Amino acid sequence: MKSKIILIFPLSWALLVVGCVGTGPSTQEGAVAGGVLGAIAGAIIGNNSGNGKGGQGALIGAAAGSILGGTIGNQADHRNGTIYGSEREATTQIIAESPPLPPPPQRQVVVYERPAPSALWVEGHWEFDGRGYYWVNGRWEIPPPRYRHYVAPHWERRGHSHVYIRGFWRL
Repeated sequence: MKSKIILIFPLSWALLVVGCVGTGPSTQEGAVAGGVLGAIAGAIIGNNSGNGKGGQGALIGAAAGSILGGTIGNQADHRNGTIYGSEREATTQIIAESPPLPPPPQRQVVVYERPAPSALWVEGHWEFDGRGYYWVNGRWEIPPPRYRHYVAPHWERRGHSHVYIRGFWRL
């Protein structure tokens, strides 16, 4: 009975983390890849430990791998600014009296074939990091669950100053 509880907890935790709202495509891909690799490693370790518990090792490895893979993928989603689900989440601490002028537009980008029916094209844009602008290429993205519209990064006037809002997904 104790071993079943030990297995149920990590599996439940993995499903909870992977299924959370606000996860992006890298989170989901990382969780799946981590789960598969963890299951393989856990099965090998469990089987070679001498007591033939490859199944239990696979379950524990899958849970641990999916949590680790999902966490790493989630960091990539946050770094890419792809999973903000509201303007409040996307609002930065970057405040200026007037926004700095962005550099001139980049060259025209060729939009390649849509990788999935649910993928939406996110236009290339200048991203501001507090020190200056850097170019982010356009790309196909699969929106987080329930979200269908991408709002590009922009400056917004609030009172006597401007606040930088990162790109975010809207329902």
